[in-house]
Amino acid sequence: MRTIDFETIASAVASACIEANLHLPPDVLAALQEALEQETAPTARSILADLLENARLTPETGLPLCQDTGLVTVFADVGQEVHLVGGTLGEAVNEGVRRGYAEGLLRKSILAKPLDRASNTGDNTPAVLHVRLVEGDRLRLTVAPKGGGSENASAVWLLTPAQGRQGVIDAVVGRIREVGGRPCPPLILGVGLGGSFEEAAIQAKRAVVLRPLRQPNPDTDLAALEADLLEAANATGIGPMGLGGRTTALGVHVESYPCHIASLPLALSVQCHSARHKTVEL
Repeated sequence: MRTIDFETIASAVASACIEANLHLPPDVLAALQEALEQETAPTARSILADLLENARLTPETGLPLCQDTGLVTVFADVGQEVHLVGGTLGEAVNEGVRRGYAEGLLRKSILAKPLDRASNTGDNTPAVLHVRLVEGDRLRLTVAPKGGGSENASAVWLLTPAQGRQGVIDAVVGRIREVGGRPCPPLILGVGLGGSFEEAAIQAKRAVVLRPLRQPNPDTDLAALEADLLEAANATGIGPMGLGGRTTALGVHVESYPCHIASLPLALSVQCHSARHKTVEL
């Protein structure tokens, strides 16, 4: 049994909140650079170049990648041989968010009461915490701040089984057309297929955050669906920031989960070009 204390977790989360808001992951930077090289529309090329310049300057200036520093979602893989001391995991995560957003001078955007617009908690807590028990004696935390614009573009459907594969494509691409430039494309799309109402949504968000960008699903059928969804999304012509071009999405990740024979749950997690996340292992 391995012991991890409250302070170790809180400090790691605080640092991850700041790092995630200042540094785009290398796979996202590489995808933006490739999109710039392949884009032909002048306005789209200019926007992609600006996004890359913003990502380059952010660590130098200490200013966040986006003024919306987001709601913090944390994916925690907790080894079954880990013993947490000094407080609960949730308390440690929230203390880390509290410190990170204060120390990093990051915008606090969380309301205690969704219907009371004056109820800002003042420290960007609480975070949304998803916990999964795994083998081993490690604690792996992925901290993912996400802005309201792209989160608002996400969606969940309970399709009928008869709608099948084409129904999945139609729903996802229809939603991309509907939201247009509002979620700040180019986008990364996470698709959760199967499970239940809530499991599909969790799978969709995991698909965006936990898999390296453009790494295909090992299931060949799902990899083919990812390719078809990416092609269809880019064929909309929405383009960077909604101003036209061939780069509406940088990648599509599909994750699936077994489901009831009478159901076809589908969820879409829309992530803007500022795909911020940081993983630490304790």
